[in-house]
Amino acid sequence: MGRWHTLAPLLAGALLMVTTQANATQAVTEADYARAAAMLGDRTAPLVDHWVSGGQWLDDGSLIYREQTDGKTRYLRFDPVTGKTAPAFDAQALAAAMNAAAGGKGHPVNPDRLPPLTLRRAADGGLQIKTPAGSFRCEADGCTVSARAPSGSEPGAPSPDGTREVFIRDWNLWLRELATGKETQLTFDGQPDYGYATDNAGWKHTDNAIVVWSPDGKKIATFRQDQRKVNRMTLVATNVGAPRVEQWRYPFAGDPDIIMIERVIIDLTGPAPALIRLQLPPEPHRSTCSDDLVCDDGWDDVQWAPDGKTLAFISTDRGHKSATLRVADAATGKVRDVYTETVATQYQSAPTLGQANWRYLPESNEFLWFSQKSNWGHLYLHDLTTGKQKRQLTRGDWNVTSILHLDPVRRVLWVTGVGREAGRDPYFVHLYKLGLDGGDVQLLTPEDANHSLTASADGKYILDIYSTIATAPVAVVRDADGRQVAELARADLTRLKAAGWVPPESFTVKARDGKTDLYGQLFKPSNFDPNKTYPIVTYIYPGPQVGSVRSRSFMPAHGDHQALAELGFIVIALDGMGTPLRSKAFQDAWYGNMADNTLPDQVAALQQLGQRYSWIDTTRAGIWGHSGGGNATAAAMFRYPDVYKVGIAESGNHDNLSYEDDWAERYQGLLEKKADGTSNYTGQDNASQAKNLKGRLLLIHGMMDDNVPPQSTLLVVDALIKANKDFDLLLLPHARHGFGVDSYYVMRRRWDYFVQHLVGATPPKEFELKPQF
Repeated sequence: MGRWHTLAPLLAGALLMVTTQANATQAVTEADYARAAAMLGDRTAPLVDHWVSGGQWLDDGSLIYREQTDGKTRYLRFDPVTGKTAPAFDAQALAAAMNAAAGGKGHPVNPDRLPPLTLRRAADGGLQIKTPAGSFRCEADGCTVSARAPSGSEPGAPSPDGTREVFIRDWNLWLRELATGKETQLTFDGQPDYGYATDNAGWKHTDNAIVVWSPDGKKIATFRQDQRKVNRMTLVATNVGAPRVEQWRYPFAGDPDIIMIERVIIDLTGPAPALIRLQLPPEPHRSTCSDDLVCDDGWDDVQWAPDGKTLAFISTDRGHKSATLRVADAATGKVRDVYTETVATQYQSAPTLGQANWRYLPESNEFLWFSQKSNWGHLYLHDLTTGKQKRQLTRGDWNVTSILHLDPVRRVLWVTGVGREAGRDPYFVHLYKLGLDGGDVQLLTPEDANHSLTASADGKYILDIYSTIATAPVAVVRDADGRQVAELARADLTRLKAAGWVPPESFTVKARDGKTDLYGQLFKPSNFDPNKTYPIVTYIYPGPQVGSVRSRSFMPAHGDHQALAELGFIVIALDGMGTPLRSKAFQDAWYGNMADNTLPDQVAALQQLGQRYSWIDTTRAGIWGHSGGGNATAAAMFRYPDVYKVGIAESGNHDNLSYEDDWAERYQGLLEKKADGTSNYTGQDNASQAKNLKGRLLLIHGMMDDNVPPQSTLLVVDALIKANKDFDLLLLPHARHGFGVDSYYVMRRRWDYFVQHLVGATPPKEFELKPQF
């Protein structure tokens, strides 16, 4: 037995050499690359006809949505009362206004392919349209550039009626009247790194103001953010001459000092703005969302009473183990603790990325609470005075994923959920209706598909776009009881299929425990031959806030999965244990051990698929991922060196002590130092395992990555050098976390690397891969 273990790596290496040599004659041509490029989203999406997306309900009850046909996109407006559909605005006029505003810079706007737009109805019935290029107004007779405020260029947070906005200037909060440009300073004691409403620490550092307006627009909830003692992040640009330096506050996991916030309310009702400081100590800047970026954009953990007299919010401790609902008196700043939930791992108010699932209901002296205390994510109704639970509203082995609409007068609730319908994909989203006073949960979307749902503000109507990864989307409007009011469109995939597109396939395997079902997606070449064998590439994102599978709905392209498959690979994506939308125990499977990265499940899946399908060659297994997936990829190459032969690790957070505090401290736990000099973070980093590398590894990082700092990859580089290991490195001088304009170059290099080292072929030299607009 001992001798076999000694010989096994040598035999595996010999087998790889033989396999590589056997495939060296397999040509991968420029035509193959062209066919692969044709499967990317910017090429395939225009081939889908009658495809509805981007639905937005206006305050008059009408729905504006995009419909794509023959490669052209039009914006339509549907009135559910009359059942009539008409163009939402003059697309030619809007494109002309956008091009005029751009002054000839950038790509001209095509009226037949307008970008996604944010729309709202003005008080006089006109449409206000926001685009990345600016704000525009469309009337029945045309579109114009919206008038800009006479002074100030700071990004503003608009009031509920859209007539005013608040913004940050010199660390203080200001108010601007949009009609006149009049500005009023609201706070006066802001100072560097100790300012109001700031969104400038950690991996977010924008000039946006983080505020929540009261419904009547008379009060503002925000905070003063203290980051004076927080560490700094430093990036050095690549340029001629003295390098440009970017520096901002960035707390790392385990740091003694992190960002703290002091909650405040600004009352605008008096002759002069009044600042009310809430009567509680400074708190860690945390939220109940599984990714604070999602909550912070709308500051979801802060909710006003309809009358603006009180403010409810949740305080979360640094390690995310407890969440306390508090209510503040908006006039005095007095705060009352209402309810606290404490968990062994980490508390979150939704089972995956998304908005917080608690609601403040002062009209009925209640609050709605989301909890996974039953091992599943459910809603509970509580008494606001005592905090005691009144009733459990949902129950069973399934998860509520979001609150779509709540009618406090009728005491009815519409929620989305997953896993409730037996015999269906447990990740399919469905819509349900239930009462706050108890009763049965009613399914409103019977179709066996994944449902994307958008409710009107009054909850009377719901846009439902349903599909699977293999079936075309159907867009319908339903009423509040789930009855279909109208079918807007049924997508047609005829042209897409004629271009060679083949849908991915769903598969199920057993997890590491041999019992739990895991769900994944598999991509084959469009010219798949079951008599051949193909190397297999795993795309990985380990979570824990999301998984590797990009979507359970129809997509003309899931990243470049199908494109890569066209070059002679089987490509898979699998959501392993430790990812969300299953039970709480499932997601917490490796809490406190982030080095797990779902890898035991990924390896188990490879073994089962290899046994199931003769056309999968598991001796030629590759893996790649980005960000957390970059971390997981390097971990796979170091911890499972006899399984994965080729890996591409992009922008990886390879050591969580070199990453923002909130991420690791939520899932790995607060830093605990031990007497022997180690800690609960010891060994979780990839540098500590780099000496185990056997296969080919390509590390990629943007040198201006302001999310995961470049040093994270360079620490692995340093360890590989010290271990005398060969590896490949691609540094992008100007790229941020997502690579931006370099992303297509990186994609092509990724294809080349797998073709060369898994197929054993020579890729076409410097194939030019560019986005298509």
